[in-house]
Amino acid sequence: MKNITSIFKLLSDETRVRILMLLTRKELCVCQLMGVLGISQPLVSRNVSLLNRAGFLDEKREGKLMFYSIKKDISPAIERALDMLLIELRGDATFKNDLESLTDCAEFQKKTGKCDMATFLKFMERKRKKIRR
Repeated sequence: MKNITSIFKLLSDETRVRILMLLTRKELCVCQLMGVLGISQPLVSRNVSLLNRAGFLDEKREGKLMFYSIKKDISPAIERALDMLLIELRGDATFKNDLESLTDCAEFQKKTGKCDMATFLKFMERKRKKIRR
């Protein structure tokens, strides 16, 4: 019972759910999650740390960057919870916007060849200009 309640406590936070949904699509680093979600590095790191400690995520370091992905050998309870989220959020507007932002962020980083705070700030400025039009 305690395992299930701890899973649902983690999933009661929108930011953590958004992070998980993005990570079901691809492996991402903190700066990519910042760019897509439009939140600060400490907030992303705190939530990723909670998810990692609970057994949702794998992490991989490449130089200065830490990349996160959904754990390959997750528990059956976590797997069922993720499946439920994917089904329930299939048509969700926030999830769709996050996926569009993920595509935009990946394209921007591919063009610049960077994944750092300066690139993140440029991406956010570009995103704001796009929204104003």
